[in-house]
Amino acid sequence: MDGAVERLKEIVDNTDNIVFFGGAGVSTESNIPDFRSTDGLYNQHYKYPPETILSHTFYMRNTEEFYRFYRDKMLYLDAEPNAAHLKLTQWEKEGKLKAVVTQNIDGLHQAAGSKMVYELHGSVLRNYCTTCGKFYGADYILDSTGIPKCECGGRIKPDVVLYEEGLDNEIMRKSIEAISGADVLIIGGTSLAVYPAAGLIDYYRGNKLVLVNKSATPMDSRADLLVQGSIGEIFSQL
Repeated sequence: MDGAVERLKEIVDNTDNIVFFGGAGVSTESNIPDFRSTDGLYNQHYKYPPETILSHTFYMRNTEEFYRFYRDKMLYLDAEPNAAHLKLTQWEKEGKLKAVVTQNIDGLHQAAGSKMVYELHGSVLRNYCTTCGKFYGADYILDSTGIPKCECGGRIKPDVVLYEEGLDNEIMRKSIEAISGADVLIIGGTSLAVYPAAGLIDYYRGNKLVLVNKSATPMDSRADLLVQGSIGEIFSQL
């Protein structure tokens, strides 16, 4: 165990008020690709860039094309929680972790057993009819063709925040409340480049800000502890 990991273990062992804020790097170790890594979606070739396809405008104007991409590249229903998800669940059961704030939409934190999870960008596991509001699971979307329709005839939309759409106010409020009240804030697997989510770090008032990431972030200078490497490997040592 290197010095930074050992220091993180000391911090975790001596607190019962942790909040974890995570991004795509938490899911990549469950074989879910992120958007910005070397092998991510931004470096693959499509007729339109992913950021365009996953926008509200594109969804409204090219819904069938949106769903072709969405089924192919956004649904990883066989993915399983990794060591990071499982460690966070353990901490929650031990009373150490108060909340997980995540930018991920895969539901793996809940699959691992975490209860207090704030999904800033929604979840692919929830899909709703824009006409009657009925909810459908991800399997329904995956097994459908063309534009998925509700039994009432309405169009079904994933309960995820697309580009050009605002974050849910209640989820943001609860996330801010959790982060501002934390003694220890651990940020992992995120470039801290996507706003408004990245701005949540500004609400932290404590003096134990920990960044766990494979690469540098714009917020590194603000951290009290930097731990570089695979988040799954690091968390498995804690």
